[in-house]
Amino acid sequence: MRFACETPSTGAAAALALALQGQLPLLVTERLVLRAPKVEDFDAFASIACTDRGAYFGGPMTREEAWADFTQMTATWLLHGHGVWTIGAAGDIAGFVLLGFEPGDLEPELGFLLLPEAEGQGIAFEAATAARAHAFDTLGWTTLVSYIDPENARAARLASRLGAVRDGMVDDAQVWRYSTGGAHA
Repeated sequence: MRFACETPSTGAAAALALALQGQLPLLVTERLVLRAPKVEDFDAFASIACTDRGAYFGGPMTREEAWADFTQMTATWLLHGHGVWTIGAAGDIAGFVLLGFEPGDLEPELGFLLLPEAEGQGIAFEAATAARAHAFDTLGWTTLVSYIDPENARAARLASRLGAVRDGMVDDAQVWRYSTGGAHA
């Protein structure tokens, strides 16, 4: 069931939303565009959060819970100056990459969520590399971690490939710590 909040605004409200989206950092890589999230991106987010894929970050969620999660990650741009980007690849949405804090996080997090059809193409690596560079080079962060469910071997391999090292556990999640140096190719 779709909710009315999932319908894009029209008129002056749509213009304001577009203007605000235009203020968020746009990261462009060789194949990807990391852009501000839009209401229209929610279906892609829900297709991750509301399925078994969502088990690695508190799901599977109901559509209502997924909307709350999506809007919270989007709102952090306004509240903190960082948040979630939609990953665009070849004109389609490939997933999402995040710089942020969730309740309970002790340090800023680099998170990544991909649609199944985008996996295995290096998209998560490319998007996370760009987001990590933004955290260290633009925001001036000195610490960044990924909190990864121990059952999520793909995410752990990606964090390792990005140059992170395991650094303990927090609330049943592995902590993967990034240094300000480069990733392993």
